[in-house]
Amino acid sequence: MIARFFRRGDERRAAIRQLHARTNEASRQVGLYTRLGVPDTVEGRFECLSLHVILVLRRLNRLPAPAADVAQDLVNSVFLQLDASLRELGVGDFGVPKRMKKLGAAFYGRAAGYDAALDAGDQAALRAALARNVLGRDEPDAAAALAAYVTAASAALSGTDLDTFLTAGPPFPDPEAFGGAA
Repeated sequence: MIARFFRRGDERRAAIRQLHARTNEASRQVGLYTRLGVPDTVEGRFECLSLHVILVLRRLNRLPAPAADVAQDLVNSVFLQLDASLRELGVGDFGVPKRMKKLGAAFYGRAAGYDAALDAGDQAALRAALARNVLGRDEPDAAAALAAYVTAASAALSGTDLDTFLTAGPPFPDPEAFGGAA
């Protein structure tokens, strides 16, 4: 599969679209919003999508080539979707670049924070970051179930190879299996 990935542009684009779609589907699981407290708002959906993309990128960046190229293509695909979404929401041509710059800064800032907490195994830092960024609250304990989900997702992704990402998609856990706001 990997060798074919770089032979034809159409196959490559299709593989990235599929990876993006499956990551997006994972970020839209109902349990994230009903059980784990992610706000079902434009901002909440951005945060949830960002979180899932960050988790996939985290794993891709630890795999051998051509995984880094896949990671970059995924980022490009996600930000093209965000650009289109802003335009659909009525943001004008002059406002889109400014908003995209803010979204990019938020995305990469969150990636650094989540990576640091996950790398250190620091559940308190992860809960605090998730509470602040995803839930929009200053109560780290409110993000305990979401942090457990993120930790489980990171563990599940850590055993995933590039072929699996490109064929079956990222193996995210079911958010319904985690405690929370039920």
